[in-house]
Amino acid sequence: MTQKKLITYEKSKGFKLTGKGKKIAISIIRSHRIWKVFLVNNLGFGWDEVHDMAEQMEHIQSEDLVNRLDKYLGHPNADPHGDPIPNVNGEFAKSKARPLSNLPVGKQAKFFGVIDHSSSFLSYLNKIEFALGDPIRVKSIEEYDNSYTLQLKNEKEIVVSSKFVNSILVIEE
Repeated sequence: MTQKKLITYEKSKGFKLTGKGKKIAISIIRSHRIWKVFLVNNLGFGWDEVHDMAEQMEHIQSEDLVNRLDKYLGHPNADPHGDPIPNVNGEFAKSKARPLSNLPVGKQAKFFGVIDHSSSFLSYLNKIEFALGDPIRVKSIEEYDNSYTLQLKNEKEIVVSSKFVNSILVIEE
């Protein structure tokens, strides 16, 4: 990668992407996330199924294909997991999302995305019928083990671990 001038290395600072390396990395991120949107929205795959497929498709080296796919999809801002999609210029939109663990007791927010993209976590979210855009409120936090009681849509309450609340991104309403 150094020979291709994608990274530089300094003993005291480690590896760093060059301008060219950063542009390629952002292009791969853009492609990956756009493919995930296409697979979920247009081919009916679940959000817990698309990561590996998108990882293969992200390496198709056709900027024109990705740009046309982006246009076809209506220029989405985020992928099915809530991760921002850089625009054609490589710019990411600013997000107000933060981990659910930062939401105070009693406050309501909207489920915006996930930090944990594992199939097991996404399958669990499907099992409890918790989807992007759903409302969520922190009802209480248990002092003993830091577990959270959450109120989901339709007044449904669940008790979850601190790992769960650190894996969910929300936007306060």
